[in-house]
Amino acid sequence: MARGAAGGGHGELMDSVYRTQRHIYDLSRKYYLLGRDGLIADLAPPPGGAVLEIGCGTGRNLVAVGRAWPDAFLYGVDISEAMLETARGAVAKAGLAHRVALAQGDACDFDASALFGRAAFDRVFISYALSMIPEWRGALAQAARCVAPGGRLEFVDFGQQDGLPSLWRRALFGWLARFHVAPRAELGRVIAALAKETGTAGYCRSLYRGYAIRGGLARG
Repeated sequence: MARGAAGGGHGELMDSVYRTQRHIYDLSRKYYLLGRDGLIADLAPPPGGAVLEIGCGTGRNLVAVGRAWPDAFLYGVDISEAMLETARGAVAKAGLAHRVALAQGDACDFDASALFGRAAFDRVFISYALSMIPEWRGALAQAARCVAPGGRLEFVDFGQQDGLPSLWRRALFGWLARFHVAPRAELGRVIAALAKETGTAGYCRSLYRGYAIRGGLARG
């Protein structure tokens, strides 16, 4: 759901995958995109703070953030114009249009200043999008650049299913591949290297016996 109009072929691919699915996406995904609501509950932006979601998809998470943190200003970027169309409708239906700005862009190199009129955000988060972004390392680096001093980057995505039966892992990974989703085995190592490179504090932890991985960076 992120590598933009801006990202050419992948944007067209995501539009083709989700042009129809977007209408049932949230209903079908709520049972297996685990850890999203925990991440949102932990965001705790400062009063009047800015929260950016990279790969915002249908807007489901931004609506949840808006309800949980009514003083925050919200921003979302996604590669798929089809998904953004759904997100705009969801935001309007929730009565949050005055606090949410949405834009199409490439997760790896979007210009936040041009899209939103600001370059840095108090909280940046990515929910189950890194596994869909071909150049996901670049997306993490871009996300880190968008974190304001004292701010945080948070992400959650599919883990390697370490504590679950191997048959489950093969079945899940095979099914995800049909939707161009590939869980990133190197996430922990990449976030550690990025933390060192950027002088931030990084972390990664496994959730639900390895079903999901949660991590992030905190900028001093």
